[in-house]
Amino acid sequence: MKPDRKLIENIFKNHKAEPIGRHRFYSVLVPFVEKDGELWLLLEKRADDIPSDPGEICFPGGRVEGDETAEECAVRETVEELGIPAEAIELTGEGNTLYGYANYTIYSRIGFIDYETFEKIRPNSAEVGEVFLLPLSYFMENEPEVYTEPIDFRPKKFPYERVDIPEDYKWRTGKWEIPVYETEGRIVWGLTARIIRSTVGTIRKSLCGF
Repeated sequence: MKPDRKLIENIFKNHKAEPIGRHRFYSVLVPFVEKDGELWLLLEKRADDIPSDPGEICFPGGRVEGDETAEECAVRETVEELGIPAEAIELTGEGNTLYGYANYTIYSRIGFIDYETFEKIRPNSAEVGEVFLLPLSYFMENEPEVYTEPIDFRPKKFPYERVDIPEDYKWRTGKWEIPVYETEGRIVWGLTARIIRSTVGTIRKSLCGF
């Protein structure tokens, strides 16, 4: 069948955008808990024997499955990991989106969990080693240490001659920021620290206008 204008219009009129190439989508919940009149962030320590990033501190979340939304994924993963009912999670809105350099995107969704629910959490031991709270005030008042590493892409097995470019061709490069927070004997770093820093930045911007 030979494509014509009408066919092209019909195809793309209702086309849902897809990633070009292999790409993974994740969604995490950034849960706030109110305790003693203060706001705290709920975080997890991943199980020590889990295959992916064992022992690291993170937010509840995981890979988006099928046609589920980022909100649905964040709630589903939180329910599975913390052992609480979905109705105990009050979604507030969207946090910022983290675009990773290794073909992945992480959505963040903001929510609240009552302290009474927090006390009843029975984490899934296959995935979660510990659940704890850290004060939002610490992150509001303290900047993380930030380490910056270059992302340098220079393919070795590439037909430079055939595509008529030199071997020292200037490929696009970038920089990857790795923030590190340390408080109350906990070290929060990497992607989770980036999401915290971004979330706090959004709060500060609203409060202070910058």
